[in-house]
Amino acid sequence: MSDAVPSLFGPSLSGPSLSGPSLSGWFAEDGTHRYPLRVYYEDTDAGGIVYHANYLRFAERARTEMLYLMGFRQREMAEGSSVVTGVSFAVRRLTIDFDAPAKLEDTLEVETRIIDIRGASFAVAQVIRRDGRVLARADLQLVTINRAGRAVRLPDPVKAAMESLHAKQSSSTPA
Repeated sequence: MSDAVPSLFGPSLSGPSLSGPSLSGWFAEDGTHRYPLRVYYEDTDAGGIVYHANYLRFAERARTEMLYLMGFRQREMAEGSSVVTGVSFAVRRLTIDFDAPAKLEDTLEVETRIIDIRGASFAVAQVIRRDGRVLARADLQLVTINRAGRAVRLPDPVKAAMESLHAKQSSSTPA
């Protein structure tokens, strides 16, 4: 592939340059993934406040972009590639706390940290902020599933990349 780039944590796959902030966000020095986004009209209710379910969409986008920067593409993983064969992730458990509302045209940042890695699952903590103020906190457990929807072990390359990132995040205190 002509646009293949070496990943910081995973295999070399097609994608944008990892030299700095991109559409996929970036990894901070402490290993935390940071993903910026703007609140659009479609994200809000009639009062211009972000509809509660859209925080889950923001968090999902951030997790997808974190994986992207790690060198893993959701579609390639689900379809099967030379690195990972036919798996995807499903949310098994989710807890979300809302502290303050986001509003139309706010610029937000979603912070993602890996909390735990198991055989077939992993846990993440995500914080959505506006100008440093916490708006929502989400704790999720995701399970790896095959095409039939059955739980399977995390593929070795994904697990190794997550363990590397988790070690970096664990050696730093959360912001």
